[in-house]
Amino acid sequence: MTANQASQNGKHHQPEPRKAVVIGSGFGGLAAAIRLQAKGYETTILEMRDKPGGRAYVYEDKGFVYDAGPTIITIPQIFTELAEIAGKRLEDYVKIVPCDPYYRIYFDDSTHFDYRGGDAELEAEITRVSPGDVEGYRKFAAYSSKVFDRAYTDLADYAFDTVWDMIKVSPDLMKLRADRSVFKTVSRYIKSHKLRQVFSFEPLLIGGNPLRSSSIYSMIHHLEKTWGVHFAMGGTGALVAGLVKMFEEIGGKIQLNTKVAEIDVQQGHVKSVRTERGHVLPADVVVSNADVANTYRKLIKPEHRRKWTDRRIEKMKYAMSLVVIYFGTDRKYDHIPHHSIILGPRYEGLLTDIFDNKIVADDFSLYLHRPTATDPSLAPEGCDCFYVLSPVPHLGGGQDWDKIGEEYAEKILASMEKPHIAPDLRKHIVSKRIFTPKNFETDLDAYMGSAFQFEPLLTQSAWFRPHNRSEDVKGLYFVGAGTHPGAGLPGVVNSAKVLERFL
Repeated sequence: MTANQASQNGKHHQPEPRKAVVIGSGFGGLAAAIRLQAKGYETTILEMRDKPGGRAYVYEDKGFVYDAGPTIITIPQIFTELAEIAGKRLEDYVKIVPCDPYYRIYFDDSTHFDYRGGDAELEAEITRVSPGDVEGYRKFAAYSSKVFDRAYTDLADYAFDTVWDMIKVSPDLMKLRADRSVFKTVSRYIKSHKLRQVFSFEPLLIGGNPLRSSSIYSMIHHLEKTWGVHFAMGGTGALVAGLVKMFEEIGGKIQLNTKVAEIDVQQGHVKSVRTERGHVLPADVVVSNADVANTYRKLIKPEHRRKWTDRRIEKMKYAMSLVVIYFGTDRKYDHIPHHSIILGPRYEGLLTDIFDNKIVADDFSLYLHRPTATDPSLAPEGCDCFYVLSPVPHLGGGQDWDKIGEEYAEKILASMEKPHIAPDLRKHIVSKRIFTPKNFETDLDAYMGSAFQFEPLLTQSAWFRPHNRSEDVKGLYFVGAGTHPGAGLPGVVNSAKVLERFL
């Protein structure tokens, strides 16, 4: 045998690389795809929209650049780690900068609170609002730190794959009083109603009701104080573009405008993925970054789903939805910081209306994003770029958003026209787009129009959440907001890290 024949023979016997298909290119999908490709899987991302990013989509209009979804980066090193896995340096792809203050919280009486990272600055703000609460705040901060050490450091990328995984950590969760709500926990330490709102609103950023989300989510306070609140220059879309470029440079492929019709299952194992155009992609591994409920309901035939039946999916409790208004103004509002929370006259009552009564109330609490405070290039010169979001019930509330969407958006914008927030706002709006719970269902294929999939209750967390490794189908995995550890950028990126424990 010649050397050339031996060489050809050797090539012939090399095993084919294993094939992975990732459905959806949100942050969870991108993180999973980079990890899979770096591990030697031949990885293809299938994205149903015309741009990558999932909920982190980008709209452009008249020179304004709008980030559609996540805008708050709390742990930049999760992206640094992804770049290192790809053999790259994050700073070659995107620039991430800190925000100060983290948030300005506007109260209904026209006063405000600047939420900052430094102990001295934060305690000065607490003293200004309620001097008697400084000591209580310190105790709350110590509790938040303790929860963080267990719930994030130890469990954020822990695979809750069996009931024993849950049993092992249950004593610690009980010690930390995970059965109490965030609001109840904060209220044990802090007496001022204003400050109770300041230190309990954060579960809303991941779809949770502060009145019933587990006190485990109090760790968000320590997480933000430890690593800060950041923003990607060019917008969150620039971070998506950087990760896509990284993925493609290490050999990954992404197909846009490609909706999946079915995950083919044979003898209990994924075999391939079929697109709506009829293309079939063979797969050893399928990772869904799509909505978990709709992945099971729409892509996997009922005979392959012993655990996640339609009935079980319908019985889960779903997180709230949102009305989001993207708008650009022909003037600047320099006094408004990058991130603001605008609280209405009610707190507990409004949360109950949204989550329990499922009604659209006449008052609202809002999150206002002004990225041009950090990056003026996102709007034409002399202009400002914004989005404002209002938590509302998911589609289980029965509202007809085609009928009420415009009127509701108009009320939100009118409510912001206070002298200390955005006077004469509507006169200066030159670009506008409205996104309602119906859009979450139609544009993002989100079951019930939920903006965050399953509500983060203790009974729907960790092992009780749909698992990262499907309990029904071998070779099928989940990343993103609907699986462990949950919504928010750290949650969805860490959900891809859990895959490492299985692959």
